[in-house]
Amino acid sequence: MVATLGGAVIAISGTVLADRLRNRHEVDRGLDARRREVYTAFIAAAGTAHTQLVKLAQATAADPGPAESASRAALVDSGVYDARERLYIDASETVAGAGQRMFQQLRALRRVVGGGAPQSSTAFHEAYHPYIEAVWAYRVAVRAELEGDALTPAVFGWSAWDGRERCPVCRTAPVPAA
Repeated sequence: MVATLGGAVIAISGTVLADRLRNRHEVDRGLDARRREVYTAFIAAAGTAHTQLVKLAQATAADPGPAESASRAALVDSGVYDARERLYIDASETVAGAGQRMFQQLRALRRVVGGGAPQSSTAFHEAYHPYIEAVWAYRVAVRAELEGDALTPAVFGWSAWDGRERCPVCRTAPVPAA
């Protein structure tokens, strides 16, 4: 009788443990999928805003008048604000922090473009390259979390993430005196 009761307890415990582990695995898999979707949606929305800001900066050289309202609309229309809120809800602390830094740099670029800086200006590039660096920092954080693989500029043959070495405007600009 004791042996039967002991066997039953062991069997029930094993079943409960297996069920709990299976449920936990399903929850983790769902969170990973949700995070992947949110991480991708955020960077895609930021990319859409970035593209619109660059187009606006190209057009600003001809007509700087509507740049402020158009630059604000670029961020709103891209959906980056909504994507950022979803990021804050589902992202890990590391990715949320990298996403916030990227968003802050995007807003800095928006302010410069909204102020009428054309794409060829020093002001534009002083905001643009930190944004590009923040985008890559976000990608690196997401990749480290989801894949566990490191990503460095050297993989692409670059020395830095900010893109200055590949930028025709920055490469030909005079070097400021120290």
